[in-house]
Amino acid sequence: MELVFLDVKTMGDIPNLNLIEKFGNVTYYQTTRPEQTLERIQNADIVITNKVVLDKAIIEQASKLKFICIAATGTNNIDKAAAEKRGIPVKNAMDYSTQSVTQGTFAILFHLLVNIPYFDHYVKDGDYSRTDIFTHFGNGFWELNGKRFGIIGLGAIGRQVAKVADAFGCEVVYYSTSGQNNQQPYMRLELEEFLATSDVVSIHAPLNENTANLMNYDRLKQMKKSAILINVGRGGIVNEADLAQALDEGLIASAGIDVFTKEPISPENPLLHVKNKARLALSPHVTWASIEARTMLMEKVGRNIDEFLNDRN
Repeated sequence: MELVFLDVKTMGDIPNLNLIEKFGNVTYYQTTRPEQTLERIQNADIVITNKVVLDKAIIEQASKLKFICIAATGTNNIDKAAAEKRGIPVKNAMDYSTQSVTQGTFAILFHLLVNIPYFDHYVKDGDYSRTDIFTHFGNGFWELNGKRFGIIGLGAIGRQVAKVADAFGCEVVYYSTSGQNNQQPYMRLELEEFLATSDVVSIHAPLNENTANLMNYDRLKQMKKSAILINVGRGGIVNEADLAQALDEGLIASAGIDVFTKEPISPENPLLHVKNKARLALSPHVTWASIEARTMLMEKVGRNIDEFLNDRN
């Protein structure tokens, strides 16, 4: 079997990266540009990709291709109809990053809420040494306890975030983007009430026709001026230009964004030009990427290949 991993750099340094070598001869590419893809998979039986696009033209011309394994949950980089037409199974990985994204969500939230770097600098820069009281109130913060924590996207990650928010004493509510997610132990609200009453709005939804541009200027304007918005779901759910404007106008208190419409982020992205940068925390699509999550992801990639080969026998 000839296996090709088109963007192994997206996995980082993990202990089980070479586990797929037991299935055959593996060629690893750190990254792959669109014009390189077809040449690199011409002789491949199995292709592993995280974000490299396999479109209709590529799938039709990759004559030896038998299996497409996605080292991620999202499948929008694969033309699944073209693969199905050729009888090529496409398999993604699920449920490997729940704990990591949950932890990342609260890391971003506490950065915005408490701002430890501010207090750290206050002490290290010598200001604390010169004060006449034992504490400092220059950067006030509020408690999560008793606040309404709103979740958009109550799947596996959203439910885990809800559990942690509940443990902090929050009242957890959610908005269903499909309108069909009703069997949950939390209060479901319609969007207007959800936005108007939540102290934290945390997004854990996929990008689809129901969520694209969901958080635009008009919706951001409906939120509390004291509210915090977090998006660790998908770029495109939050309108980035509208969020930048809302932050500059003080329509919401702050926002934490881990995912962007274009990744890596464009230098022209309006979020990079927000006037009050303390209102905004940005991270490079990394909340999913704990060492444990990436290791589990690689295990699931191996399991998918193993199942594919066993099904053929």
